[in-house]
Amino acid sequence: MNSISLSDFSDVPVVAGTGLVALDVVINHGTGAPQKVFAGGTCGNVLTILSYLGWNAYPIARMDQDAASKRALADLKKWGVRTELTQCVPSGTTPVVIHNIRRAPDGHNYHRFTFTCPNCGAWLPGFKAVTTSSVEQILSILPNPKVFFFDRLSRAATNLAKAYAGRGALVVFEPSGLGDPKLFREVLPHVHILKYSNERLNEMSGLHFTHTPLLTIETLGSEGLRYRCNISTCKTEGWRSLGAFGLEIVTDTAGAGDWCTAGIIHLLGKDGAAGFSRTSPEDLRQALNFGQAMAAWNCQFESARGGMYVMDKKTFHREINKIQLGNVHKLNTPVAKSLPEAGVFRCSAPGCPSQKNGRKGNRRMGIARNPTRHSTSTAQANGVVASA
Repeated sequence: MNSISLSDFSDVPVVAGTGLVALDVVINHGTGAPQKVFAGGTCGNVLTILSYLGWNAYPIARMDQDAASKRALADLKKWGVRTELTQCVPSGTTPVVIHNIRRAPDGHNYHRFTFTCPNCGAWLPGFKAVTTSSVEQILSILPNPKVFFFDRLSRAATNLAKAYAGRGALVVFEPSGLGDPKLFREVLPHVHILKYSNERLNEMSGLHFTHTPLLTIETLGSEGLRYRCNISTCKTEGWRSLGAFGLEIVTDTAGAGDWCTAGIIHLLGKDGAAGFSRTSPEDLRQALNFGQAMAAWNCQFESARGGMYVMDKKTFHREINKIQLGNVHKLNTPVAKSLPEAGVFRCSAPGCPSQKNGRKGNRRMGIARNPTRHSTSTAQANGVVASA
């Protein structure tokens, strides 16, 4: 495969990312609505949102030709995501994540992730990192993105982060957990923005002192976020707090962090690391507010990117502006708080009840055929990126 030419969109920023790109299965237990399936995962969501905002977004993943991959890729393409690097080899089954939306006794909705089939309990395929053998060809195919994002720590992700940082990209790391402490310490000096949830505070504590990124963001759920900045043009003395935007309608909080991350990247990452190093206090404030406003907006809708499916982009921008100005009482009532139906997920584990309504010979959805995770095929180990 030849190098991707960036000359055709010289005015459009490019983001590459690796990490969790999954198929999300959304089940709203409160409404009893049919299951819905969409592309998801932290990396998948962040890059899809950036594509929605006008970026050329390239997820780097090991998606196969199974039905789960095809469904996820179709959704990514719907939003203009570039999929040339989604089939790195050795290939792997696409992760599947069940999103359970339930109503608490006090009337508020809450969200839980599960990783087993809701019908038969079989384990769903999990995340498989891109291998180190892919790195050199990935760098030759997509040599100079403005931003590199990753959310799962691996040797390949570390190598890509170090290489892209050396080429002037803004490197953004949103760890789902500590992972390998040695690898974490190795990659941290090459990270410009580190963003994590306060739920990970115990895992992350102490590591900041080995190296401090230019911008560290700790999200605090409904309390907003706090940040500290070491950019010379907008350095802070310790942590500063930024409250969340309150909304009258909260349907589902899933994906709020992904929208926040994408908003920050959108406003601070267009000129890579060099542009980021010139960030002013006002630039930083606007970016954090924009990210928080987008996070709040999507909480009105079901699923991690639900608002994208039920509101046109022009209205979306107007609504974000209202939230930033504090005019949340003037928001348009969503036409549909639930997503439009996008098909039904069926598990292929032997005897799973979900197969009864499916056609005979229904293609696999990437489900393990026993309650253990798949091992990944290495049949294509001599290649790097499968043909699209």
